[in-house]
Amino acid sequence: MILPQLTLALDRYDRHLPYFLGLVPPPSGFRVRVLEVGMVPPRRDGVQRHRRMLHDEEFDVAETSLASYIMARAAGAPFTAIPAFPRRLFSQNHIFVRRDAGIERPSDLTGKRVAIWAFQVTLSVLARGDLQRDYGVPWRGIHWFCEHREELPWRGTGECAIERVPEGTTGAELLLSGKVDAYIDPHPPQSILDGTGGVRPLFADPRAECVRYHGRHGYYPIMHLQVLRRELADEYPRLARELLDGWEHAQAMVTDFYRDPNFTSLPLGLQAWQEQRAAFGDVWASGFTANRRYLEDFVSFMHEQRLIAQPLSVEDLFHPSVTES
Repeated sequence: MILPQLTLALDRYDRHLPYFLGLVPPPSGFRVRVLEVGMVPPRRDGVQRHRRMLHDEEFDVAETSLASYIMARAAGAPFTAIPAFPRRLFSQNHIFVRRDAGIERPSDLTGKRVAIWAFQVTLSVLARGDLQRDYGVPWRGIHWFCEHREELPWRGTGECAIERVPEGTTGAELLLSGKVDAYIDPHPPQSILDGTGGVRPLFADPRAECVRYHGRHGYYPIMHLQVLRRELADEYPRLARELLDGWEHAQAMVTDFYRDPNFTSLPLGLQAWQEQRAAFGDVWASGFTANRRYLEDFVSFMHEQRLIAQPLSVEDLFHPSVTES
């Protein structure tokens, strides 16, 4: 008998290596086809993963933007999720400013022009929430320039200036040319990262600021989660739990990979991995309970920024079979 096939769309992170190597046991009664689908090219199976999942329902299970998923759920879209979180970022590590813009501290961003990927993007939501909560920078007091169209239909807040980056250019190019003062992006190009062109990180020591942030809040902010089609989860009641088990199996394997001193191309990769574990602990913990605090904070950011009309219960984001995890 040929088993039914699940399509699983993931990006090419180290924590997904066991999936691409075929080392993760499939959910019982299924075959799994793992696709490498990213958000920026090149990727073996293309890009635009979030749109292909939430709009086209092309995949059975997919790594998906947390913000886009919350908006989709709030609108009644036919999806559910498991508390497996394959992408996390600190916003403090992704904010860049022009050296000549008079921005010495976060509060100096008030009244400035800031380019972002899009208003709905998870990192954009987090950065606005962090800037307002942790640094006293009101997001309404910034002129936002969005490089990409929004993933889901949205009328805007009407409470701040939001403008599209001109066709044929990028937010990074606007920063380098001085047409905006700051830039926040989940995938900064090398032209920004190399520190030339009159550009620098907002924080003089981004690593130290990320450590301080983690000490204040106790979490490494979630960007993506695994989303699945609701009809599948309802038809196969054990599927969500077994997908979560698969994720945890993969993460145990990745931990073993990093214990090999030559797993990475970094000469002192094992020591770097040990130092990160010492600084942050097990920040990749899956499950609902371990991540509840961040999820509640993020939902409150989305509501405060007018991306959802009403706050959602974080339990409602996940299939009932995994909310005890």
